[in-house]
Amino acid sequence: MFRTIADFEERWKNNVGHTQAIFGPLTDASLSQQVVQDHRTLGRMAWHIAVSIPEMMARTGLTFEGITGESPMPEKAADIRKAYDEVALALLDQVKKKWTDADLKVEDEMYGEKWERGFTLYVLLVHEVHHRGQMTVLMRQAGLMVPGIFGPSMEEWEKWGMKAPKV
Repeated sequence: MFRTIADFEERWKNNVGHTQAIFGPLTDASLSQQVVQDHRTLGRMAWHIAVSIPEMMARTGLTFEGITGESPMPEKAADIRKAYDEVALALLDQVKKKWTDADLKVEDEMYGEKWERGFTLYVLLVHEVHHRGQMTVLMRQAGLMVPGIFGPSMEEWEKWGMKAPKV
């Protein structure tokens, strides 16, 4: 749970950079990659991350221009990246302009429960982390390079001056 806007800002900027790193290698062709039929595709997962920001934060009274929780998924990876970048930046801007540290204790109706806003921001952040992890599996299946986020990916060990672990 976040107790200060400054703490959220620091973590959010870091988180957005990680999500951008995962979105970076996506290609238009890779967006249709899925584990099995009737599950989210790689593109749908990326889009879900983007539209979850305005969908979830609208429940706290914040409003966004551009995408909403109901916006249709673009066909181009670049359009998904652009929409995410814009809404992620807009979230931070709104939180900094409209909320104070005390507002992080305000409770909002969230999916049948009452959540403090500091907790909502935390859930939003870990929600992205969860789906980024799912995306890396789909990225591997699509033949994309998976960037290391909290350590090197298999292909990055050498860049870090180490031997890749044996599998």
